[in-house]
Amino acid sequence: MSELSEGMQAPAFTLPRDGGGDVSLSEFGGKKVVLYFYPKDDTSGCTTEAIAFTALKQDFADADTVVIGMSPDPVKKHDKFRDKHSLDVILAADEDKSTLEAYGVWQEKSMYGKKYMGVERTTLLIDRDGKIARIWPKVKVPGHAEEVLAAAKDL
Repeated sequence: MSELSEGMQAPAFTLPRDGGGDVSLSEFGGKKVVLYFYPKDDTSGCTTEAIAFTALKQDFADADTVVIGMSPDPVKKHDKFRDKHSLDVILAADEDKSTLEAYGVWQEKSMYGKKYMGVERTTLLIDRDGKIARIWPKVKVPGHAEEVLAAAKDL
């Protein structure tokens, strides 16, 4: 597991995305990027988070910021999730979990005494030079998208 910190270069990635094609961090050079990692499409917290980021998409665009959500779900599942909830953020599919591991968010978790591997809900704000400007670990969804937007506007 990588230990990332603010000021470090964000690990590069190219992954399949909703709607077909790929998304690469490098294609957004010169823009700010919100990269949020979430456990699973169409679960309550993940849906609430994606809807919140979608609702603020124009505000993020006005702040010259692109929003990318990433989970280990496959593209087909992302497409259903996007269509069901009218989502308008990029959804990247990291099925082999290599990018999730590079960002240190693929972690051992525990529920009801059972240990399992899963995504630790985390958000990063990446600056125009591809450096990590801010990290929100163990995200609590309510109010989170607004907090990230405020940080993007200040960057």
